[in-house]
Amino acid sequence: MEKPLKASKPLIGLSVDSSCDKHYSDYPWYALRENYCDTIHQSGGVPIMIPHNVDLIENYLNIVDGIVITGGNFDHDPKMYGEDFQHPKTALNPERSAFDFSLVKSSLDYDIPFLGICAGQQMLNIVRGGTLIQSIPDEMPHALNHAQEECRHRPTHDIRIVENTLLAKCNKGAQTASVNTSHHQSIKDLGQNLIINATTSDGIIEGIEDPSMTFCLGVQWHPEFFVCDLDRAIYKQFILACQRQTGV
Repeated sequence: MEKPLKASKPLIGLSVDSSCDKHYSDYPWYALRENYCDTIHQSGGVPIMIPHNVDLIENYLNIVDGIVITGGNFDHDPKMYGEDFQHPKTALNPERSAFDFSLVKSSLDYDIPFLGICAGQQMLNIVRGGTLIQSIPDEMPHALNHAQEECRHRPTHDIRIVENTLLAKCNKGAQTASVNTSHHQSIKDLGQNLIINATTSDGIIEGIEDPSMTFCLGVQWHPEFFVCDLDRAIYKQFILACQRQTGV
């Protein structure tokens, strides 16, 4: 049997979470929710998961046509954005943060289409020299509840979208959308060459992008749950950008 021809769909690399929790295995393991991969597939891409091997990042980026940095049940080390104080609720995953930092930096250096989700948006901001709010309830006590208790496949609050941004294009020019939410940290000081494309009524930054790049978008919510038309449009525009990169 002959080897199949090169696939016509773009190949999308997704970062994975890691854990030493022994409820799955006595040894360290990787994990990723199915819908992170399903939404790439449904949007016309081919998802592959990327292990935490920093020395292989160049190889990974030679293979993929786009990168998605996913969320996870962890926080980035405050020392990565110049803070010595670590909030008691800040839960670290040093291996993952270190790998995500290197992967994001290299992806941006090569202008590979990039989508950062939740912790992925936060890492995009860190790579560009920005900082984070470590605990929204403590630093902004009058903020909305950004850690919804109900199912994440339902919208919880509205976002306000900035005109003439990539996110506004995804939203067909509409200035609001209803999204889900599951985070206790968010962007504080914006990183270099990034612009804000969405906020909530309490001022929390919900989306950022770099307009100088082919496709560089970060969102604080979880569009992989497809709770609104904007979520689907983000993935559609991301996959289209990946296709343009490959000439498919």
